[in-house]
Amino acid sequence: MLKCRTVWRKLAPLARASSTLCRQNVRRTGLHNVRVPGHVPAAHMATRPTGGGGGTQLYVLVFGAACVGGGVYVYRHLKEDRQRYDERIASIASWQHQSAKQETTSVQKETLATDAIETEAVPESEPQAAPSSEEPSPPVPDGETAASSETTDPLPDEPVLESVPEEAAESLAEPRVEEAAGLDTAQPSLTLPSHAPYLLIGGGTASFAAARSIRARDPGARVLIVTDEPDLPYMRPPLSKELWFSDDPAVTDSLRFKQWNGKERSIYFQPPSFYITPEELSNAENGGVAVLTRKKVVHMDVRGNKVKLDDDTEISYDKCLIATGGVPRNLQVIDRAGEEVQKRTTLFRKIDDFRSLDKVSRNIKSITVIGGGFLGSELACALGRRSHDSGLEVIQMFPEKGNMGKVLPEYLSNWTTDKVKTEGVKVISEALVKSVTCKDDQLEIKLKDGRLVKTDHIVAAVGLEPNVDLAKSAGLEVDSDFGGYRVNAELQARSNIWVAGDAACFYDIRLGRRRVEHHDHAVVSGRLAGENMTGANKPYWHQSMFWSDLGPDVGYEAIGLVDSSLPTVGVFAKATAKDTPKAATEKSGTGIRSESETEDVASSVVAASTPAPAVTHKDDYGKGVIFYLRDKVVVGIILWNVFNRMPIARKIIKDGEEHADLNEVAKLFNIHED
Repeated sequence: MLKCRTVWRKLAPLARASSTLCRQNVRRTGLHNVRVPGHVPAAHMATRPTGGGGGTQLYVLVFGAACVGGGVYVYRHLKEDRQRYDERIASIASWQHQSAKQETTSVQKETLATDAIETEAVPESEPQAAPSSEEPSPPVPDGETAASSETTDPLPDEPVLESVPEEAAESLAEPRVEEAAGLDTAQPSLTLPSHAPYLLIGGGTASFAAARSIRARDPGARVLIVTDEPDLPYMRPPLSKELWFSDDPAVTDSLRFKQWNGKERSIYFQPPSFYITPEELSNAENGGVAVLTRKKVVHMDVRGNKVKLDDDTEISYDKCLIATGGVPRNLQVIDRAGEEVQKRTTLFRKIDDFRSLDKVSRNIKSITVIGGGFLGSELACALGRRSHDSGLEVIQMFPEKGNMGKVLPEYLSNWTTDKVKTEGVKVISEALVKSVTCKDDQLEIKLKDGRLVKTDHIVAAVGLEPNVDLAKSAGLEVDSDFGGYRVNAELQARSNIWVAGDAACFYDIRLGRRRVEHHDHAVVSGRLAGENMTGANKPYWHQSMFWSDLGPDVGYEAIGLVDSSLPTVGVFAKATAKDTPKAATEKSGTGIRSESETEDVASSVVAASTPAPAVTHKDDYGKGVIFYLRDKVVVGIILWNVFNRMPIARKIIKDGEEHADLNEVAKLFNIHED
């Protein structure tokens, strides 16, 4: 009823206006049934109805039509209101029904989710790690200072990181990075950072040294290490040395070993708590070091300052370090020998290679090491020591006349060969491999002189090929003589790109252009590259050293150019019980000998040295110093069972002076002290 009144109030003025308008029109058109006068007065006002009632009929007609139209409108509007009312009531009723149904479903889902969480929390398919005998200490904030007490000794001239208790580090230093970051091995949900201010390609010693150097100079730096290996950065030397002498049957899992000084440690540089996850890198308030594993950089866009990974992910950078190291070489005759021969051949380089070779050596009767260099000799001695208990036949063959014939002078090479034989190794010298075949479930190695060697497994230790896969896409120059990326004195290859470690071919101000494949060089070059990435602009003047141990009783340290084709002068003395790698590390308290060496020590040691007169020994090579000469200038030095004297050797090479009597120079090393 209210709506009808409202409609009428709106229509009534319209009806009245229409009626008035009609009457006015009738007057104008003369519809009054009278004659139209010839002259219409200019002003005339009617005071009575005009005509005989026609206007009234039209008014009634219009008014009636308006009423009918209003009635129809009101009827339709009321009918639609009723329909909308019925629909609203039905909708409310359906909502109440749906709400009750959703509450029931929600309760069921919550119950199922709770059951799923409880089931996931205690999986039956995965074995649980054995609980630690000691409760680990709480994590140190920022992760940067949570270093293990048995992790690597501080890199030279770098700040010492605080240590967590040894029990905590012991439980942290062993797992791979997937375990450390709580990630699945395949990393299906990994959110990679799209930008890294400092991008380090390669996860070896050089990258780790650079990361620590960057963080030391720029405490808030965000550093991303990309490596195709599944492991956190680790040391490679123990893989061919101390790990083989461990008494722990689970050493392949723990990767922990006792150094010659008796201290136990892991091969990992730092425990997982030292690092942050790649997902945290972009938002880490205080920066940090993240390791992205199982990813390989396949393309570099140096103009756009970005790289592409093997899964097509792109990461941009401000500064980039290439520390891709190298890949082990193989003999062409083995490459051509077929799949069966390759399956029984180990190219030794990584943790997985150590684990594989350890397993193989425990389940076969004969193993042959091809190569007489550092790696081949170390592995031969390590396997030979194991053969005393297991009965394993260990053979080492090489094309030179004696062990390490490319490095040591012939007399010392022959003496070393005899020493290797006493370790239980069968040595075959001047052996050039002609072919390798698999016959009767054994490998047959045929030499060019007709000799035939049968074995179950081969270890090819014939050198390293620098990894320069990125040279083409990055437009970097590769040295044609030494291999590796050519870099300037600051280890820079191009704008915002540096190279360190095995892959760098650098210019040595004393010895010319070189490429070095040793741990100390990786440490120092990585550290310097990291400093230069933060704006230090320092040249690489360091003379890196390297060392090799043929078991715990014979070891040597070398620096510079040590090439047996150069003239040499050796000064030797009788060795004592303290002249062994084991005794030297016990005295110094260090495990990685190169990390305790600094140039600053050299000047004071030289000034304080007043040894007894030197005597050249021809038959007893217990300990001594070998000088390598070029144009009468010492360019290389080997310290044979003489330890903690490398700063002196480094200074001699750096000075670059001619020496009339090298016996006098040998006095500086105190080799005649008891």
